[in-house]
Amino acid sequence: MSTLSKTWIFDFDGTLVEHNGYKTGEDHWLPGAKEFLQSIPEDDYILILTAREEGAREKTVKFLKDSGIRFNDIKFEIPMGERILLNDSKPSGLRMSHCVECKRNEGLEGLKIVIDETL
Repeated sequence: MSTLSKTWIFDFDGTLVEHNGYKTGEDHWLPGAKEFLQSIPEDDYILILTAREEGAREKTVKFLKDSGIRFNDIKFEIPMGERILLNDSKPSGLRMSHCVECKRNEGLEGLKIVIDETL
């Protein structure tokens, strides 16, 4: 990836935290998820998507803030179906969209993002 600022879009349950853990108690970070979020540069934009009902907003935002997680926006009541991203390409050929699909509840441990200073 390039050195340009990025937009990160994360699913919440099953990707960052244990799926539906908040329904049976408390949220718990999945392996590597908290550390990955904390490694994102300040200039990057972080959007979190969740199918959680709006009534879970206060508890969810408190969990993120208490964990020291910076995010720009969080959207609740997002449909549970596929997430589709459409984006244009740069005239230089720089690839402008990337997708990583994680297995539910396995976390982000070992996920590495490589910045290419030549792009």
